Amino acid sequence: MKRAIESMVPSLASPAPGGPLGADSGEAESTALGGAGTPWWWLARRCALVMATLLLPLLLSSCGGPSQPPRAVLLDALALQIQLTQGAIAEALELDAPGSPQVSRVRVEEQRPLELAGAKGLLVRGRFDWRLAHDPIRVDSPFEVVLQRGERGQSWRLARPLAGAAEGAAEGPSWTSYPLPLPGERRSP
Repeated sequence: MKRAIESMVPSLASPAPGGPLGADSGEAESTALGGAGTPWWWLARRCALVMATLLLPLLLSSCGGPSQPPRAVLLDALALQIQLTQGAIAEALELDAPGSPQVSRVRVEEQRPLELAGAKGLLVRGRFDWRLAHDPIRVDSPFEVVLQRGERGQSWRLARPLAGAAEGAAEGPSWTSYPLPLPGERRSP
């Protein structure tokens, strides 16, 4: 059986004397680890490759870090920001506020930490598609939202500067925050 396998896979066959792993090359082969003349460095390289292949997805998934908001959080934050802006405009014009906007296709272009009056925040910039309730036209718009992580790290809040807050003040503007739904929950329209 061993000879049949060696004839099908020549790399497992023992090298010829004087060959790359023979006595003349000065390298010792390890038959204890791989048997059939497999060199120890080849096995070590294979093990490293297998470990890297298994660990790479785990390492890449943690690249975003704990501060990166999930896509659903961004969608909820953008919808809430539009609703708050529409509500303020409708109130100023003494009109009825329109329904909830539909937000989709978020593309994050920049994300950086931000100081929010002594608390940590996250400034997220990018583009998104949205449309108003009962409106067939979808709009591609730039966005900038400030998010704040909950105390336990399970929730997020939309942070907005208070109207009339002094931008140039030494302590910075004052902020107000609005809770966003927890993962798995959806905001009611």
